[in-house]
Amino acid sequence: MTRIRVEGFTISLDGYGAGPNQDISHPLGVGGADLHQWLFPTRTIQRTLLGADGGTTGVDDDFAARGFNNVGAWILGRNMFSPDRGPWPDMNWKGWWGDNPPYHVPTFILTHHARPPIQMEGGTTFYFVTGGIQEALDRARDAANAMDVRIGGGPDTIRQYLRAGLIDELHIAISPVLLGSGERLFEGVDMRALGYQCVQFVASEKATHVVLQRQGPNDAGQPVAASGTDV
Repeated sequence: MTRIRVEGFTISLDGYGAGPNQDISHPLGVGGADLHQWLFPTRTIQRTLLGADGGTTGVDDDFAARGFNNVGAWILGRNMFSPDRGPWPDMNWKGWWGDNPPYHVPTFILTHHARPPIQMEGGTTFYFVTGGIQEALDRARDAANAMDVRIGGGPDTIRQYLRAGLIDELHIAISPVLLGSGERLFEGVDMRALGYQCVQFVASEKATHVVLQRQGPNDAGQPVAASGTDV
């Protein structure tokens, strides 16, 4: 059964999943990079994002690694792909990650402005979806070929899928920093009413990792099983 997952999404102590004023110099908004002090040094991210050897191991790396397990497609909001708003001003822009992005599977970008697919190195192809979250999910499920679909963010994209009852599991990392402003992940979302429960809670030196699962049937009418197994 294809599961819809959020993995490694980091929020601050005051609940922000992105800093304010995103631009080309601040892909995660001002101060947003501070959220990911647990993630960037890990062996998984050093290898996946930078192609480098080494990196930290332990709890943080275990959670980073699980985020790539059994993922057959990704969904991203437009601002995870580009700092621009409105019609595409530069069709040469191919994302923040260079020629070989860390996805390596079909990746669907939510946008109001159509654009032809972009085939990148390493197996990533970006598809631009103008029909909304359900169209993106349907296409991602087909592309995932019975593997899972990972929703990468940003906060607004995750909120839309939460409100629609489409996310089976979320791994949230809580970073010990304060952003003060930006975009809150759970703004206006009643997670309890939506049926989510915490099934795992693990702390490292740089983050507290929380796994939330939705109890009851998913959008396909199939039961979502809870699991408290530690990483």
